[in-house]
Amino acid sequence: MSKDEKEYQKAQSAMLDWERVNSDINGNPRYVLHFLNIASDYETAVKLANKIGGRKYHTKGYGGGIVFQSYSLHATEEAISRIKQTKTEAN
Repeated sequence: MSKDEKEYQKAQSAMLDWERVNSDINGNPRYVLHFLNIASDYETAVKLANKIGGRKYHTKGYGGGIVFQSYSLHATEEAISRIKQTKTEAN
């Protein structure tokens, strides 16, 4: 990914701090987000993220990460916003 592509991705996702990681086996782009962007505790964040396709990110270098496969970070951020809102309404 070139420097311009990285800057474009950052401009498109101004709301959350995404980190690009290696693509999956099929070449789909993957991005990691820290769990605190979704919920205040890790278990709740993982449960909420699972509803929209997020999975635990199992690496030593990124503790508390949740990985998403996404071609549109904007759409993923909207989905995260919706699940956070439904969680707030449920409480």
